[in-house]
Amino acid sequence: MEYKDYYKILGVDKNASKEDIKKTYRKLAMKFHPDRNPGNKEAESKFKEINEANDVLSDPKKRERYDQLGQSYQAWQQQGGTDGSYPWEDWVGASGRGGTRVDVNDFGNLGDVFEEFGFSDFFNSIFGGMGASTNTRRSQSRQAKPAVFEQPVSITFQEAYYGAQRTFQIGDRRVEVKIPAGARTGTKVRVAGAGPQQGNQKCDLYLVIDMKPDPRFERQGDDLYSEETINLSTVVLGGQATVITPSGNVLLTIPAGTQPGQSIRLAGRGMPILRQAGAYGNLYVKVKVQIPKNLTPHQRSAFEKMGSI
Repeated sequence: MEYKDYYKILGVDKNASKEDIKKTYRKLAMKFHPDRNPGNKEAESKFKEINEANDVLSDPKKRERYDQLGQSYQAWQQQGGTDGSYPWEDWVGASGRGGTRVDVNDFGNLGDVFEEFGFSDFFNSIFGGMGASTNTRRSQSRQAKPAVFEQPVSITFQEAYYGAQRTFQIGDRRVEVKIPAGARTGTKVRVAGAGPQQGNQKCDLYLVIDMKPDPRFERQGDDLYSEETINLSTVVLGGQATVITPSGNVLLTIPAGTQPGQSIRLAGRGMPILRQAGAYGNLYVKVKVQIPKNLTPHQRSAFEKMGSI
């Protein structure tokens, strides 16, 4: 594996400042840019070399590592070593992650060129996962990302509360998918590799949930809101009233003097919290007062007495 003298490639002194390196690199990049030298393989090779050199020397951490390796590598060579016996793993293991972004603002589609030209074995052996450029890493990330296929699915309020199951026929396959309790409009349920085949690539299936509204409950996140009509005597004197919850009717204690429009919280009676087993939101019951329209003589007398107090 050939040692690369990055200082010599850029034509700068080993004590050159970061600004000097940047200035020299820009000049050379303009000169050897493939757009200015179409079909010139020598210019392409030179362009690749100066980008690799700049990537190392413009990053203080990489430059320090390179300088350390340069000294030890040359000393090892003078002792009669061979490239195959050099302990590259000592450097690769220490490389870590990170990297620097090459300044490409002045060079048109330089980022596209970085994606086309790889870095040398010498560079990869020393710096490993630190990478060459942001554009290259983004390109690799884009290539690795599987294709996706979205399928809208409507569910009822009760299915959102208890969870549901759907069966899909995709080509010659039947795919059964569980929709988790607590799903809401906009929730995406991923089924890896279950979508239509796209060339040689398996496609992920995403079920995009649309929860139908329920006339009894208004959903806000994991909390629910409802209204219950309570008779006048119960709100005045206090007592119990039957109210509807998603899991069935319960007896709600109405404190004496409860006001019309007041909300009473039922903790843990809301929607299941998605992917949190046993966790639920709250149910807020808004009290509506039932005013009797047709009073019996006895009731009228009672109200008249109450009004005179």
